Amino acid sequence: MKIGVHLYFQNYTDWDRFKSRQPGPPAITDQQIYEEDLHLAGLVEPLGFDSYWAVDHHFTPYAMTGGALQHLTYMAGKTTKLDFGSIVVVLPWYDPLAVVDQISVLDNMLQGRQLTIGLGRGAAKQEFDRFRVPMPHARGRFAESVEILRRALKNEWFSFEGEHFQIPETSIRPGFRNPERLLERMRIAWQSPDTLPIVANSGHGVIMTNTKSWDEYAEDIQQVNKIRRSIGLGPTQPTVQVMLSCFDSEAEAWGVMSTHMLESYNSSAKQYGLDDPSQFIGVKGYEHYAKVPPYLGPGTDPAKDEQMLEYAARPQAWGTPDQVFEKLQFIQQKTGAVEFIVNPRFGGMSAETAERSMRLFAAEVLPRLQAIDPPLPESLNGE
Repeated sequence: MKIGVHLYFQNYTDWDRFKSRQPGPPAITDQQIYEEDLHLAGLVEPLGFDSYWAVDHHFTPYAMTGGALQHLTYMAGKTTKLDFGSIVVVLPWYDPLAVVDQISVLDNMLQGRQLTIGLGRGAAKQEFDRFRVPMPHARGRFAESVEILRRALKNEWFSFEGEHFQIPETSIRPGFRNPERLLERMRIAWQSPDTLPIVANSGHGVIMTNTKSWDEYAEDIQQVNKIRRSIGLGPTQPTVQVMLSCFDSEAEAWGVMSTHMLESYNSSAKQYGLDDPSQFIGVKGYEHYAKVPPYLGPGTDPAKDEQMLEYAARPQAWGTPDQVFEKLQFIQQKTGAVEFIVNPRFGGMSAETAERSMRLFAAEVLPRLQAIDPPLPESLNGE
């Protein structure tokens, strides 16, 4: 089984200053966050992980990667053995030819190492607004961009005429090193139920970004594989992202997970507008989000905090090394995961705490997971 790492580059403590537009620098500078997370990223290869993944966010303290492909291209030059992946590239924000061009450069820079292109349509209104892309256009732009990427991978010369994008006869240079493998390794993420059939009918693999319960994801992957079988494809196994808190003490592991998972959910709520879901009312393609109960942050409603801990924190990979291994085995059996992407730092967690967790996991859990041949349970094969 393959195990990767991703990092948020998140400046959690700056949300209040940022949202109120207070003058002056953050209490913790973005430059400090970069130094710390680049240090953690530099540990991924020597600690024996298989891959490194990047998220795609802009303009807020939530995840300051500056874009997944740019971040991965930098890391490609800093490593020699790691495979790479995006979790995810938010296609509707960009000119699809620019995305294809960046993928081709990264593919060549990796010199044969594996690249997984995870794709999504995005859900943060403040990012859509700043990229000047209307949210109701997201689904159409996403579908057209995926098709353009497919055509670029299948043909030296290609063109496209769509509602959102018109591309004259074009060739991508440098040519892709292994276009067939890139097509095979494309993954699509989803959150809303109406997106799932689109993902399944695309024929591409799937990536779970940890926004639902494992039971909900089990139902989703069974539905995905049922649709795939109906169009003549075999079942697929997902790539699954999970939060990590691995320590010698179960109490410390839960303390770290519970504290920083609430912070992480609070950060997500501020990023995606889930502190006021009413903004999604009437937004085509995002009606599902308008039904999400608002979350105003840790401490504002103790009952809500406890609910969030049960829903978002307990199902993650936390505990002693043996407990973390057992939890990840459980998640694999629930979802049929073929690979995991662990996130060792989230919310306001210190880099020192994240590094201790990461090192212990790498020493005592990672080799055991890598020795597993991950099965797809019969209950998830779509029959």
